[in-house]
Formats: sequence, structure tokens, C-alpha cells
Amino acid sequence: MRLCELKQKEIINTCTCRCLGSPMDIEFDCATGRITALIVPGPGRFCSFFGRESEYVIPWNCICQIGDDIILVEIKEEKCLHKDRQS
Repeated sequence: MRLCELKQKEIINTCTCRCLGSPMDIEFDCATGRITALIVPGPGRFCSFFGRESEYVIPWNCICQIGDDIILVEIKEEKCLHKDRQS
């Protein structure tokens, strides 16, 4: 599967039944070549008009299933929400 195919899928948290969004990037281990996490834009600052100040970093081991349209994850959102690395 290619990154462009992953970006078209919605990520659903099975713990809260919330849609977290679509992956914008991935983290991978250079030594093994394996994906270690999916990066998803976090909630917008003011009605999503002025960009994002945080992002979800979802470890690969928290992914339950990847389907045709969605990716099911089981994660506590407050633990995977990180401040944006660019700010």
C-alpha cells in the first residue's frame, strides 16, 4: 500500500467512535524500513481557519484494522495528541 492510498482513508478511534481525520504523514524506522506511526492533523485552532497547533501521532501497534475506506485504531486520544513540531 502506498502513502497516497493511506491518505484517502479516515481514521476511526474504536474507543470513542470518533473520526480523527486522514493521515498526512508517516514515521518509519530507517534501519528496518517499517512504519512506526501515522501522523494525523489535530483539531484546528479556531474553526480550522488558522491552521493546526497539534497533531495525533498514532503508533503502528495501535492500528486494529485497515479497510478499504477506514483505518480502525484503539488509542487514548489525549496520549497521542502532540504539539506541532514546527511551532
